[in-house]
Amino acid sequence: MASDFVDRAVLHVAAGAGGHGVASVKREKFKPLGGPDGGNGGRGGSVILAVDPQFTTLLDYHRSPHRGAPNGKPGGGDETNGADGADLVLPVPEGTVVKDVDGTVLADLLGMGDQARHRPWRPRRLGNKALASPRRKAPGLPCSASRVRRSTSSSS
Repeated sequence: MASDFVDRAVLHVAAGAGGHGVASVKREKFKPLGGPDGGNGGRGGSVILAVDPQFTTLLDYHRSPHRGAPNGKPGGGDETNGADGADLVLPVPEGTVVKDVDGTVLADLLGMGDQARHRPWRPRRLGNKALASPRRKAPGLPCSASRVRRSTSSSS
């Protein structure tokens, strides 16, 4: 017979990774040296454990313990930043105690509105526009940019 009530569960959560930045060079018809215009990647989503009075058991987390927030989207040319990953909100019953692997108490979620947040493990990556400076106006391929794009726009 299957159990309908679980008061203890091991939950494996993963926050979303940040999106990659882009190394892009602006090229226009009458401006051969337009400069860098690569956008930053989006931030990864966080995992949030939030108290919900509708929940009375951890049975869902006992059956499927692996949960993850979405990743951030990559940046684009023409200074286009990537979209942020959405936060993953996991409802838990009142009185939930959140512990890490070692047994250290991270949060004690007692009432409505209490939350425990797991931050992203890898922030967004910068594009080459953010890496430009007055001394270094055209940075080469940064180690944080994942791909090269060239955006072309014609101006008369």
